[in-house]
Amino acid sequence: MQTEKDLLEDCIKENRTAQKALYDRYSHKMKVVCQRYGKSTQEAEDILQEGFIKVFANIKSFRGDARLDTWMTRIMINTALNSQRQKLYLIPMVDVENIDIREEEHVSLSGFHLSELITIVQSLPDGCRLVFNLFAIEGYSHKEIGEMLGISEGTSKSQHNRAKSLLKAKLSQQEKRYEKFGEGKI
Repeated sequence: MQTEKDLLEDCIKENRTAQKALYDRYSHKMKVVCQRYGKSTQEAEDILQEGFIKVFANIKSFRGDARLDTWMTRIMINTALNSQRQKLYLIPMVDVENIDIREEEHVSLSGFHLSELITIVQSLPDGCRLVFNLFAIEGYSHKEIGEMLGISEGTSKSQHNRAKSLLKAKLSQQEKRYEKFGEGKI
């Protein structure tokens, strides 16, 4: 197996075999990122393909300041956001400046299989899904999210709060289903 450094050098030279090897090495991890932002598996696959096109087009600019997979994740997120920005005018988001949000509440996702969690996150309304991913998973502040999406900080907080409420309800329903049918969580 090629080292990451050798693989990068060959990708910079536009070696198709190296590009396929890079894709094979990181596509599963990047697909998980894309699935969190896409509304469906098909949309996630489209984001993944477009993201890898950008990775290969910009691989010469990779400076090594961060890990390669971190740099690629950022590209996948930006690709997903660009895809969603085209639809943002369709996403109903209420601009709420003064909102009572209990930030100490946390949504526990432990005990669920990754595919279940992705399906639950994908089922969130678009605005909630975007903000939840950016805040809870990627670690951006509500101010940064507002700037990225062209919404107010209050709207970001509101969408995150709504996402948490919806997730709690969906997880509770799933747990009740497990209890009712005697299924064990994976």
